[in-house]
Amino acid sequence: MHSHQVVRKLLLSLKCEAVCAPKTSSLLQQRYLSHVSLDEAYLRTKEKCESKKLPQDVNVKGVFACNELDLKEVKVYGFDYDYTLACYKPSLDVLLYNLGRETLINKYKYPKGIAKMEYKPGFAVRGLHYDIEKGLLLKIDSFLQIQLGSVYRGLSPVSDEEVLRLYKNRIIPIAYVEPQTKNYQNVTSKMVHLADLFSVPEMGLLCNVTEYFLQNHIDFHPEILFRDVKNSVQSSHPVMHGIVEKNVADYLEENKDIKNFFARLIAADKKLFLVTNSPYHFVNEGMSYLVGKDWTSYFDVIIVQARKPKFFTDESRPIRLYDEGTNTQLWDRVTKLDKGQIYYEGTVKQLQDMTGWSGQRVLYFGDHPYSDLADVTLEHGWRTGAIINELTHEIQMLNDPEFKQDCNWLQMLTQLIEDYQDVENPESQATLRRWMDERDQLRHKSKNVFNKQFGSVFRTFHNPTYFSRRLFRFADIYTSNITNLLNYSVNHTFYPRRGVMPHEYSSYFV
Repeated sequence: MHSHQVVRKLLLSLKCEAVCAPKTSSLLQQRYLSHVSLDEAYLRTKEKCESKKLPQDVNVKGVFACNELDLKEVKVYGFDYDYTLACYKPSLDVLLYNLGRETLINKYKYPKGIAKMEYKPGFAVRGLHYDIEKGLLLKIDSFLQIQLGSVYRGLSPVSDEEVLRLYKNRIIPIAYVEPQTKNYQNVTSKMVHLADLFSVPEMGLLCNVTEYFLQNHIDFHPEILFRDVKNSVQSSHPVMHGIVEKNVADYLEENKDIKNFFARLIAADKKLFLVTNSPYHFVNEGMSYLVGKDWTSYFDVIIVQARKPKFFTDESRPIRLYDEGTNTQLWDRVTKLDKGQIYYEGTVKQLQDMTGWSGQRVLYFGDHPYSDLADVTLEHGWRTGAIINELTHEIQMLNDPEFKQDCNWLQMLTQLIEDYQDVENPESQATLRRWMDERDQLRHKSKNVFNKQFGSVFRTFHNPTYFSRRLFRFADIYTSNITNLLNYSVNHTFYPRRGVMPHEYSSYFV
């Protein structure tokens, strides 16, 4: 017998004269409803939920709009390299973790016992915050509220009671969270937002070392640990570059469509440029693997070691010509940007002055909401696209029928609790508590399908995450892979969907 048939049978078997109070009934009527009436309301709502048609699947390769973007207006396409054109395998996280761990031991003289702490794939997600005073890794939403159940000290969850005791409130003051400086690298806040994918192995190392210290009763300063881990992982990047250059296929995801994507843009008379913080030899090996040895021919301007976000914020920093043969920067004054040449450092002002590329004619793609997208949007009026690799996993989870059904029921159960929350009968109050327990279980279940520790990159239980807030603010469009744009015309217009505000509809599901 199907579940909806069981529910219908149970509903018909309730031989009770009590009639469920409608939503428009007075509070006085609701206060004295019997638990039998609540059971009947529950079963009717459950039956209605199970009769609903589930939402259609989301296209895993879709491009999603935060702002209206007409590609006909775009004449110039710009790209970051890491995690934008080049998407890495999980093996890169392990490599960075291991290199950072070695540096902690060899340079900073950390206990050799941490060498036994192996990387834990899938422990952390992008977009978390690290409290450098309290030594906690936590997830906050777009309203700066802590998501209880997603706060960790090392590898151990921190209880809700302790979190509230430490912070006095679920809402964190904005000065505590956001840097009080334009340059996002110069952190002056008490929390650090770990917003790029390179920070995921960094978080893994941070939590593992914290756990080692706690288990071995070693006193440590959380901010010193954070700085040491951050410096260890970042200083390991040159070593990582050398290893990846020699074994590109072991670390880089193959994407045969990138060459076709570039060719289509060029055929449509679009200009292409690359601005990356990575060194030339590293980029050259990766792009040769992805596109071919002639990859530079697709770009009108190539700038390496740009030192973003300084590339977008500095007023004066000379752009230099890079000599591939000697691996050095030449002293010649650069007065124009030639195709086929490699350039080093510089500023976005010089790029715009020498090319005439400015404003809404430029669409720049990157993976980092701050160093790639924020300043070009706010200061220079460029259009922006974010490449968010995690979307593939997130959308696959969203498309699971069980997840859809759980979300439908969670929404309707929440409405049911809200409608009947004023009952005073002890038995009815017990029924209401059971509903609330079920709601809590559903909320945690829907969180855990994405990541058992921290849930979805994009939302807490209900609200968008802090990371989502930044992404939606600074990106006009976002997608999981740059080549998903091949599914759309070069003249396509992306339209944002009308979001439902709290005062507009009682349910997202109709």
